[in-house]
Amino acid sequence: MSDTIYALASAAGRAGVAVWRLSGDKAGPALTALTGKPLPEPRKVQRTRLRDGAGEAIDDGLVLWFAAPHSFTGEDVAELHLHGGRAVVAALTRRLGELGLRPAEPGEFSRRAFLNGKLDLTRAEAIADLVDAETAAQRRQALRQLDGGLAGLVEGWRSALIHAMAHLEAVIDFADEDIPDTLLGQSVREVRSLEAEMAGHLDERRSGERLRDGIHIAILGAPNAGKSSLLNRLAGREAAIVSAQAGTTRDVIEVHLDLGGWPVIVADTAGLRESACEIESEGVRRAEARAAGADLRLCVFDGALYPGLDAATLEMIDDATLVVLNKRDLMTAEVPAAIAGRPVLALSAKAGDGVDALVATLAETVESRFAVGSAPVLTRERHRVAVAGAVRALRRFDPAMGVEMAAEDLRLAARSLGRITGRVDVDEILDVIFHEFCIGK
Repeated sequence: MSDTIYALASAAGRAGVAVWRLSGDKAGPALTALTGKPLPEPRKVQRTRLRDGAGEAIDDGLVLWFAAPHSFTGEDVAELHLHGGRAVVAALTRRLGELGLRPAEPGEFSRRAFLNGKLDLTRAEAIADLVDAETAAQRRQALRQLDGGLAGLVEGWRSALIHAMAHLEAVIDFADEDIPDTLLGQSVREVRSLEAEMAGHLDERRSGERLRDGIHIAILGAPNAGKSSLLNRLAGREAAIVSAQAGTTRDVIEVHLDLGGWPVIVADTAGLRESACEIESEGVRRAEARAAGADLRLCVFDGALYPGLDAATLEMIDDATLVVLNKRDLMTAEVPAAIAGRPVLALSAKAGDGVDALVATLAETVESRFAVGSAPVLTRERHRVAVAGAVRALRRFDPAMGVEMAAEDLRLAARSLGRITGRVDVDEILDVIFHEFCIGK
């Protein structure tokens, strides 16, 4: 990189601390110009006074120096810990501009770290996920990815493919050499094992993506069943309008919650019923669409009407549904154990009775359906697309149809995986050949 960037990494404001980072060829000269001193010893904090171009003091603070390539970006990096007042921030910003530095663009420090080989793409993405993490589970997943869990998984697959490619290349190019007859069969077994392992990660219910983006839960039911009251009770605030008038909710209303460390997006929907009102009918259509796309559904029935049950809501019940019988305090009949084959959770959203049990059941259900454990998982759609591309290539792999075509399928699979980490180097095949088979010795 020829230009040098700076960023105000954090600023706590009045009486707080502002952390600045400078990266690039001019980071060192800028630091000496600001302090009027030689560069400090790398990785050791030094207290010093920073001055502007006229020699006037800007602030008294702490500075650190990271010489390339031993820094986050792989470039020369200076870090400044100063007071967070507006005057200090304004003066330092002006001085850095005079010294030829420009503000960093969003993600530019991580981008430079990737381009300089300090991070792969999965680790760079993990940094963004860690910054955006709102729950403990999201934080843990981002840290596992930052520690290289996903990169190690993908690179392990890619290395195994390169190994198999080397075997096929040896069969093609060095048929006259002393190459074992069983080599081709061994490659086929290795490829089929890899294919099965990758396909297994594609079938994991998108747990990593769900944890990163949030689990979608739709509240469904007839008008006046108490859906909005339940949403407000779960949110702990008046997120939705509650009225005795049926059809009050016309659009989808969402709240974001931390459910046992899992990020969930709970949506209140319009009551399911036939309506001559064009607006309410559109609300019902949107409710049905949200139900179809939800990861879990809460089907809410009016307990005051039990044993009467809304037919439209009954049709929504499936294995991804929790059945809620609301207005328990108004029921005259005994609470049933199950409705449509699903266990019943009886509660009063208005009074709050039974809501804690619903929250606990929801948390257990989310955990059982989407738990990722400690194993690496795919956390983005682009990861899934790349792995799916590799699996397709491996399913085409068939040396019986031609060793050359089979080798090409392996190359395409390895290249697809390489897009996940951003590391694609076909020359590695030759390295494996020469080291394993000692060709030309």
